[in-house]
Amino acid sequence: MVDGAPLTSVRLDVWLDVACLFRTRSEAQKACKGGKVDVNGQSAKPHREIRPGDAIVITRPLGRRQRVVVRALAERHLARALARELYEDRTPPPTAEEVELRRLTRLARAFGPTPAQAGAPSRRDRRLLRRLKGRA
Repeated sequence: MVDGAPLTSVRLDVWLDVACLFRTRSEAQKACKGGKVDVNGQSAKPHREIRPGDAIVITRPLGRRQRVVVRALAERHLARALARELYEDRTPPPTAEEVELRRLTRLARAFGPTPAQAGAPSRRDRRLLRRLKGRA
């Protein structure tokens, strides 16, 4: 609400952030600019105005698609429980294959490098690599 008047429309990136569908507004903007958010079947830019009743489809990692319908509008952050009332989640439940794929991906991530290890190897890592390769 602005000056006591009910909202008729809100920017898409602001609403996605307030509804807790993205962690930050900038994350919501990047998703919109990257073509990951559709409103009423059309790719949407972050500045697009949305209204109650609009259908939003968000493409998530691993090809999953989250489908929501806008119920209410807000410009300011709310408690997470209240933010969930801003939309109706119509995402179909995952199939057995999708559940298994997510489980395997989670397991594979446990054996991969951590974000701290993703850069150049440390002195200790280089020494271990040399020993493994037989170069002492």
